[in-house]
Amino acid sequence: MAIPSFLSPSLPFYPPSRLVPTRLAISSSSSTVCCLSVDRRINHASSSKNEEPSALRVVITAGGTAGHISSALAIGDELKSADPLAQILFIGFPNSMESTTVPSAGFDFSAISTVGYSSSRPFLCFASFLRFPLLLIKSTFESYKLLREFNPQIVVGTGGHASFPVCFAAALMRLKLVIQEQDSIPGTTNWILSLFADTVFAPFNCTVTHLPRRAAAKCVVYGNPIRQALRRYVSKGAARVSFFGQWAGAVSDAKVVLVLSGSLGANAINIALLNCYLQLLSEHENWFFVWQTGVEAFDEMDSLVRSHPRLFLSPFLRNISVAYAAADLVISRAGAMTCSEIMALGKPSILIPSPHTDEGDQERSASLMADIVGSKVITEEELDTITLRAAIEEILGDEDLVREMSERALRAGKPEAASDVAKHIISIVKPEDLSK
Repeated sequence: MAIPSFLSPSLPFYPPSRLVPTRLAISSSSSTVCCLSVDRRINHASSSKNEEPSALRVVITAGGTAGHISSALAIGDELKSADPLAQILFIGFPNSMESTTVPSAGFDFSAISTVGYSSSRPFLCFASFLRFPLLLIKSTFESYKLLREFNPQIVVGTGGHASFPVCFAAALMRLKLVIQEQDSIPGTTNWILSLFADTVFAPFNCTVTHLPRRAAAKCVVYGNPIRQALRRYVSKGAARVSFFGQWAGAVSDAKVVLVLSGSLGANAINIALLNCYLQLLSEHENWFFVWQTGVEAFDEMDSLVRSHPRLFLSPFLRNISVAYAAADLVISRAGAMTCSEIMALGKPSILIPSPHTDEGDQERSASLMADIVGSKVITEEELDTITLRAAIEEILGDEDLVREMSERALRAGKPEAASDVAKHIISIVKPEDLSK
């Protein structure tokens, strides 16, 4: 059954204020800096007189959620591709997601003191209310010291608690500052920082309307940056083989359902699928399931799920690019970065937005996806085995619908967003490169 067409919101498009270079001219006199430690302090004052710094020095700051960090890493990847000699330093909180994810991605990382949030709104707790200003001052001062030592040409913030003190210190030092927002409605941190930023990179046209008027004039809409690894081509057959073995590559008309229950595990999605996956596999001999249960839910799901040659069960999919390549349908929460990946890769989707996110971010993202790309949205209240099974069969049982959803997603997706953001950053740092 074909789905009705939806028109995108009739909002203004904010184009780049100027053309950005497609190729970066790199000075042959630049030298490579060897990175030996994770928490590294770079003191340019102590460098030898004969040693020239890299052509590009950038501080990137993000933290709190996978979306903020993924976006930051995508920008870092593209900056490194544009200038392999670039020095890039990430700053965030210790003992956090960014403190482990960033070094494992090959970037230097330095930590500042954690700002003491007891919840997403620190003023709900009187103790946090008293401690928050002192901790913020401390982390801002530490950020100031790191920025002085590293001497970046530009600071990039992608949101999250950790980015505020770093970006605020950059503003006080009058360093060039850009921020990148992932959601349709900006988070509190980026909303405030947009007032100080030189440029604001927005994912959607509607994001601009939710920023302060002064900041909206500085917006450029590029979409959400996604990492290079997701955009590397892998054939569906080869991707299936990596999960199910050689025999799976030869299955004609194979359909792969990719289930992403979050890094920790969304119980509602897991339970709904638990009661129907076996029937779906029995009734559709060419269907496969790649099911990420989430780390915390894996042991329980592993004990309840019966093994099947066309079922791949995992707590966490480390090679998510191969999983996306194999997928004909994605079932997922509606995080901003996941939605951007689905669009950029042209995947039909069933979205179950989390009701527990601050200010209904996922509900808004899911609604936007339904309007623009035709995603099937099921609220957690509506979600059960019958509803989920019906949605899966409705989409995979209609080739025209699969094709239409995929085409709409590709039209709306912006797979080159990370590259566009990186080029724009370089153009701010090096305006002379525009004429080369």
